[in-house]
Parts: sequence; structure tokens; C-alpha cells
Amino acid sequence: MWRTFGAQATILSHLPALREAPDPLLTDGPSDLRIHLEAFLVDQKSCGLLGQVQTKTAIIRALMTQQKIFVADEVSDSGLQPLRDAGFDIEKRTRLGAADLRNALNGCAGLVVRSETKVTSDLMDGATALRVVGRAGVGVDNIDVPAATARGIVVMNAPDGNTITTAEHTVALLIALARRVPQANSSLKAGKWDRKSFIGVELQGKTLGVVGMGRIGRTVAARARAFGMRIVAFDPFIAAEQARDLEIELAPLDQVFAEADFLTVHTPLTAETRGIVGKDAFTKMKSGIRIINCARGGLVDEVELYDAIKSGIVAGAALDVFVEEPPPADHPLLSLDEVIVTPHLGASTTEAQEGVAFTVAEQMRDYLLTGALRGAVNVPALGTKELGLLRPYIELAEKLGRFHAQLVASAVREVRIEFAGEIADADGAPVTRSFLAGLLRDVSARVNVVNAFLIAEERGIKVTTSYLRPGSDIVPAIQTRVVADSGEQSLSGTIFGFGEQAREGRITEIDGFHIEAIPRGHMLVMRNRDVPGVIGRVGTILGEHGVNISRFHLGRRERGGEAMAVIEVDAAVNIATLAELHSIKEILLAQQIELT
Repeated sequence: MWRTFGAQATILSHLPALREAPDPLLTDGPSDLRIHLEAFLVDQKSCGLLGQVQTKTAIIRALMTQQKIFVADEVSDSGLQPLRDAGFDIEKRTRLGAADLRNALNGCAGLVVRSETKVTSDLMDGATALRVVGRAGVGVDNIDVPAATARGIVVMNAPDGNTITTAEHTVALLIALARRVPQANSSLKAGKWDRKSFIGVELQGKTLGVVGMGRIGRTVAARARAFGMRIVAFDPFIAAEQARDLEIELAPLDQVFAEADFLTVHTPLTAETRGIVGKDAFTKMKSGIRIINCARGGLVDEVELYDAIKSGIVAGAALDVFVEEPPPADHPLLSLDEVIVTPHLGASTTEAQEGVAFTVAEQMRDYLLTGALRGAVNVPALGTKELGLLRPYIELAEKLGRFHAQLVASAVREVRIEFAGEIADADGAPVTRSFLAGLLRDVSARVNVVNAFLIAEERGIKVTTSYLRPGSDIVPAIQTRVVADSGEQSLSGTIFGFGEQAREGRITEIDGFHIEAIPRGHMLVMRNRDVPGVIGRVGTILGEHGVNISRFHLGRRERGGEAMAVIEVDAAVNIATLAELHSIKEILLAQQIELT
């Protein structure tokens, strides 16, 4: 399959010359095309896609009939122009059922979707000619990316296309919330002239709390400063010097909640960020705060928000996103006059829709014609043999990055990675990208192995790699160091297994403690004083809270000093259990780690 793609891409990139070539082509055509044509024809005939006729006309027809792009959602027609200009056949039919869509994809090389169509494993099984799926938007949550990768299908998106429009919608809701514009509009249209009921507040001099300072968060902050607002923000991956350049004040999350007059959230939705504005957060807020969410449904706990409004803690809220979309008609928040709602309009501007469609169309065109990859979320630049060698290291590096991300407590300034053993003789860049993608996954919704270096650069994170050649000492295959404002962390890992055995990555060192643990599932990292009885008390507490231990890994530097444990458990450990563990005076750290 990949040989066909490479030959086809080369041929299509020379399509004008092909059209001018002699007929029959394979006997007296240009030599620089014949080699690729022969490879293409072998694969086409083996698949029953082309008969014995090898004339120029038959070849062009075979090539171009495969270059059909199906558009399954409402995507800007003008944004698809790059594909039309390149000669692709565009078919657009929306709101198809699964069976009809599967039939429609027969023979299609590309599929363009937004958020409505679910690109499942079953759907791709029936689309045997499909080479690329383009999401005209930021996320790819409606696309089964692992299934696409397994089938050799490239998945692309337009991660930056909605930055301005989402930021502007956030500011629109900020102003509407401050001046009660929708409520006043409805009152006047109902025949009332009621000025006293809609007295608002000024933005100038108020504090805007921003949770998450990615591109959208930064753009919102810049526009809010123009209104004379003070910006206080929480983002563990923004360094102090960057904050000064952005003219914002960095603060812990609880301080942002306490000082904000208005609060807006701009983070990805993850297990850690779900409900980040919830019951505990509302207890820290000043009375009269106003909440805005144009990011993801679920970041703001809707049940707790309703209670906070009814109790008077929250003066108003503006929501563009919900946990369930569309929200049910009897949703409690829809009954409150203090709440402004819009139906997920953050990306709904003419310019944004054209922009994301145009970006994806250009990326798909370039890939299908030349093999160039931009905006891909699932394709490392590796050959088959090299990928086979590096795959276990890539998977281990991502887990090490996720492990670091859940231990780090402040802005990351630097990442150092050292490779040893067989990986030292290969290009470690794909492994480094995988580590950064794991480290930054909860920071940016658009991070992946393709753009991980760019995201790190945007965050001011210095990344260095080094290669350790064989010596007398046994060293781990991957050693990672993360330098943050609060100090330095180190993790090491290596690959076990050879021959017919499955190659499996394991953690072999954490901050100088030698521990062998498989990085997967739910884990509890614990540092404690090495005195008798601690392990037994930990086991008792976990047992009393119904937490089953599957593996217990211990390490220490010297007897009676400091010890470390990595405890693999069958399920997540709740806050109450962690609090009880922290109540043991000998325990210095008890941190939950989730690796999925």
C-alpha cells in the first residue's frame, strides 16, 4: 500500500508532464516517470483496479478516479477551493447514516469532516481507498486516530484556525455578561422599558482570571487589557519572564479563583481538568464573580454552578459549551436569568469556517499530490524498519512525559533527554517528540507528536538531547530530566524483552531511586522516611478505602534515610484517601499518577 502511495504521489506531482507524454507511455515515455508508473501499475493490477491497458489515458484515468474527496459535514465550499483547483473530484453530502456514509466512501481517497461525523474503525474498514481524513477544526475527538494509524490513514486537523474567533466570542460574552445585554434585549422586545433592572458593571479596573494561557487564553487576555482589566492567570507551563512579556500576573489556581471578578477557562478537557471550576473552587471565590466558558463542556461543573448562582456566590455566567450538547430543555441553568447561553458558537464565523476548511484542503492536497505532511496528528517521519525499532521507545517516552507532567508543580523551563544503547544509533527525534507530547498533553489541546517541539517553543521550554555511546557502565535507554521553577525531576526507563518476546518499557529510576515499574494504569508515587511501619499503614489505609494493590515497588538510597514507593492500584485513589495518607507524618509525598 505504501509503495502505491509513494509512486502515485510522484506521478501526480508530474501530472502536467504525464498529460504531454507519448502514448503508449511504458514503451517510449520519459524514463523518470516509467519506474514510478510500473510500480503503480503492479499494485493496481494486483488489487484488480486496472486492466492490462497501459496507455497514458488509462493511467491518468486510474490515477484521478482514486482522487475523490468526500465531504460529510457542513464545511465552507470556498474553503475547499484548493482541492478543486488541483483537479480533485469533490462530493458533498451531509447527515448520512453510517451505512450510507460507508457506501459513499467507496473509492474515496480523502474524507473531510467537522465534529458531527464519527469516523470509526468500522467506517474505515469499508473505505479501502481512504488515505487521509481531514478535520476542519481543532480537535480530532470524533476520529478513531489509533484505528486510522493502523490502517495507514493520515489524520489531519487545523489546530490554529479557531483562535481569533473563539477569543472574540469569549470577549463578546464577557461584555454581554457585564452589561446584561441579552436580558435587556429580551425585555425591550417584550414591550417593556425597564432600565433599573439591567444595571451592569464596568470592566475597567476589574480583575479577569484566566485558567489556561494557550493561544486562545493569551488572545483573550490581550483584548481584556484594552478594556483596562487586570489579568491574573494560572498556567503551570508559563514561565515568569513570559508572563511579564504578556503583561499578566501568574498565580496559583486558588489565588486566581480568590481574586477574579470575572473568570474564563481555556484548557483542554482531561481527567485532571474536568470540573476544575467546581464546588471547591466556588468556596474560594469572592461574592459576585461572573464565569465564562467557551472552551469545553465539563470544565465548569454545571450542577455546582447552578447552586453557586442560587446562593449568590456567582452573579452570572455565560456558557457556549455544555457537557451534553444540545443541553436538555429542562437543564437547570437554562431557567436562570443570570445565565447567558449560546449554542457552541465559538468557531462559528465566516472567516473561521473558511479558514479551517482552506487549511485542511491545502494540507490534504499537498499530501495526496506530493506526500508532504503538514497538520498530521498520527504520522511520524519514519520508515517501516526504523519505526519497528523505535516504537517501544516512543511508547515508553510518552509514558515518561505523562509521569513527569503529573509530578511537576511549577512552570517547566527545560527538558533534557539522554539516549543510550541501540537507540543511540538512531535518530531520537521521534522519541523526543513523543516525550514532549506526553509532557504537554494537558496543557494544549492541539499538541501531538508532529507539533510537540513547536508547543514547547511557544511555552519557552528549552529542549536538549544527547546520545551516550556504549561504555563500561550499564545505563538506562532513556533518561529524562525536567527543570522547573520548583526544582529538577529525573526519570529513567528502558526496554525489556528480546527475540520473540514482546518488548516492554519500564521505569527504572525516579529522582535517583532505583525502582522497576511498568508505567501503566493507576499508580501512586510515595516518598517517605525509611522507618518501620510506614508500608503497613499505607496498605491498611488503601484497604480500608477499597483500593486494591496490584504491585508494590520499593527503592531507597540508604537505610534509615528517604525511601520511595510506586504502588500500582486497580482504580483511581480519591481525595479523601490521599488526604489520609498525607496525614502520616513520615510520608513526604503521595501523588496519584494516571497513565492511559
